[in-house]
Amino acid sequence: MLTIGDFARASRLSAKVLRRYDELGLLPPARVDPFTGYRYYAAEQLERARLIAWLRRIDMPLAEVGRVCELYGSDAAAAARAIRRHWARIESETAARRDLAASLVDRLKGPTEMTDGTTDEMFDETTDGTADGPRPGAGAGPTAPPAFALRTAVRLDRGAVRDTQQDAAHAGPHLLAVADGYGPEGARAALAAIAALGAVPPPAPSARAGDVLNALEDAVRAADGAVSGLADSGTTLTAAVWTGGRLALAHVGDSRAYLLRDGTLVRLTRDHTVVQALVDAGELDPAEAADRPDRALLLKALDGGGVPPEPELGAHETRPGDRYLLCTDGLSAVAPAEAVHRALAAAVGPDDAAEALVALARDLGGPDNVACVVADVVPA
Repeated sequence: MLTIGDFARASRLSAKVLRRYDELGLLPPARVDPFTGYRYYAAEQLERARLIAWLRRIDMPLAEVGRVCELYGSDAAAAARAIRRHWARIESETAARRDLAASLVDRLKGPTEMTDGTTDEMFDETTDGTADGPRPGAGAGPTAPPAFALRTAVRLDRGAVRDTQQDAAHAGPHLLAVADGYGPEGARAALAAIAALGAVPPPAPSARAGDVLNALEDAVRAADGAVSGLADSGTTLTAAVWTGGRLALAHVGDSRAYLLRDGTLVRLTRDHTVVQALVDAGELDPAEAADRPDRALLLKALDGGGVPPEPELGAHETRPGDRYLLCTDGLSAVAPAEAVHRALAAAVGPDDAAEALVALARDLGGPDNVACVVADVVPA
């Protein structure tokens, strides 16, 4: 038997930490002296102690550490998979923070010279505007109506295989959203998440980007609470709030948002999946990702269990002629990006585009539910 001091030195865990792990049931001592209360540990416990220390070094929460340790005792391969999923989640969150940092740098560094000699002005959070053309309400005071509006269309399709529809969508003058429910109560989860977004008020044209993003983040937390109690069920959520000059975006899961601008299609969100995290980490070639059997394994979703996931947030300046697409993976996981691009670019208006995208998924077998929202920035 080892005293707590000897065990602390051997395991590289302090006596204070060992006492804490004992209280949590994570690493109880082999024996406690009934008179002195002194803790003694068996040498065989060193392996578990070292595993705990290593897992904590990769920022694994204590509750998850306990589950991995229990798995390790009975199924080492399952424990390894759990560690891999945790690290993939860390990689995904790091990539999202890197994108946010890059976005902040771009916004704060000021005007940059474009290839045609013009300048792209830094967006002013206290006013509303577009990257080219007049700012909405410019010169007419803060109460002037915005110069542009969203023309939207929404389509839901059960697909050719599924018996039920577990996707949900919303398209209004200021709020766009898609949700992809899963589990036995997936349909209720998706609808509850969309309904919770109703708490986001229509923003004023002069609203600060940070205030809009804060309201959207609060709504995502409310959406997570709205799906609590739905056993073994949850949903993804991709939502956007439009102010007249920018689109504030919140994203959890593997539904997606795209922007078609000047003939170029840009994906605005990153999938919160194990496969995407492996791609981000350079461990998987993007071309191989679509064929992975675990490509739909989510790292983040709204399931009402414990701490709500942090949504990926971003603010994007809009221009007249922009076309936005929000869709569930019933489209994006089936249709190649090139096919989505062609369907979006060829359609005359949002209704035609949405119809074409649903038809595209159907033509490719329609293996899953589809929800898509198409929104065009047009003169008001």
